[in-house]
Amino acid sequence: MKFTGSGSYLFVIILLVTIAISCGQGKARNAEKASQSVSQSDTASILFTEYDHNFGKIIEGEKVGCVFTFMNRGTAPLVIASAVTSCGCTVPKYDNKPVPPGGSGTLEVVFDSSGRNGKQTKTITVRSNATKPLVLLRITGEVINNSNNN
Repeated sequence: MKFTGSGSYLFVIILLVTIAISCGQGKARNAEKASQSVSQSDTASILFTEYDHNFGKIIEGEKVGCVFTFMNRGTAPLVIASAVTSCGCTVPKYDNKPVPPGGSGTLEVVFDSSGRNGKQTKTITVRSNATKPLVLLRITGEVINNSNNN
């Protein structure tokens, strides 16, 4: 296709103006995305005061519990989505309300030693919206059977 005369200059000018306008819109969209990513950079960060708890010696049939305390060291609210145990004999209990930055919360764990004997180790997998979304907690103890101690 061959362009001649003033019509071709007008076509080229219109084409260049269209390209310049569309490039400007792309820069505006990129700036908008950058400002959104700054506000999305706020994250929660979970830090437990302890990650392991040892109950020591437990008489078979006892239910024992402990409380794991944590803090939100991040800049966004922390939400615990789930706490899953490695055994049905261990039950976690937690509040799923958001913990504000700088705030703290607890996760209670109850272990039922019924039908158990010897050294026991159970894990609790805590899932949250923190920068490290999975945290492992552990409880241990030695279950002593009363019938063996007579």
